[in-house]
Amino acid sequence: MEYRIHKNRPGLLGDIASLLGMLEVNILTINGVEGKTRGMLLETDDDEKISLMGAMLKKVDSITVCALREPKLVDILAVRHGRYIDRDSDDRKTFRFTRDELGLLVDFLGELFKKSGNQVIGLRGMPRVGKTESIIAGSVCAMKRWTFVSSTLLRQTVRSQLSEDEMNPGNVFIIDGIVSTIRSNERHYNLLQDIMEMPCTKVIEHPDVFVQESEYTFDDFDIIVELRNNPNEEIIYDTFTSSYNDDI
Repeated sequence: MEYRIHKNRPGLLGDIASLLGMLEVNILTINGVEGKTRGMLLETDDDEKISLMGAMLKKVDSITVCALREPKLVDILAVRHGRYIDRDSDDRKTFRFTRDELGLLVDFLGELFKKSGNQVIGLRGMPRVGKTESIIAGSVCAMKRWTFVSSTLLRQTVRSQLSEDEMNPGNVFIIDGIVSTIRSNERHYNLLQDIMEMPCTKVIEHPDVFVQESEYTFDDFDIIVELRNNPNEEIIYDTFTSSYNDDI
């Protein structure tokens, strides 16, 4: 439940909590969300109580109920962190973060990584903004092992084979979209295709170059994450893709 406060009088929260208590609706988490809005994660064994509660709260002049629904991941994180994730209004699968929101980003990735089955996540961002570090931290939060397929974290890593443990579908596979296409050889690309077909979590840095230089399209991605140093930073690949072609 999310509601906007019009008159924050003393005892307002206590009154709402008392109403929930009488209906035997548990408050799991509560937090202020972006100014004069308050969010709650609620638990009940009777959905009719939620409908009744919503109807009663409509009669309270001090607040306006903005949302009363089963929580999505963005709702859970908003209550946990006190703000909603910036989401593209045109492309709803694109989520935006800045460096000062790394805690929120890591939590977001961690919750995604806990899901089983196939999911492909693209991560846009300029060099040294914290992309790979966020993926690793998210894996730790999800208690998942991570496997580098290609990376520039420690020089340039281009794997042509993985051990049996590394090919575990429960792992998080980290792929640098530039290294895997511009710097790859045939053996690496064959490995990449095998991983893309596995029912597992793949995180692909620089997804635009990956799509441009491979057989894959943006339809293959479930979520796109953008990470910037500041909200106005442009992610321009021409300024740094040339360095990937130089011998190291």
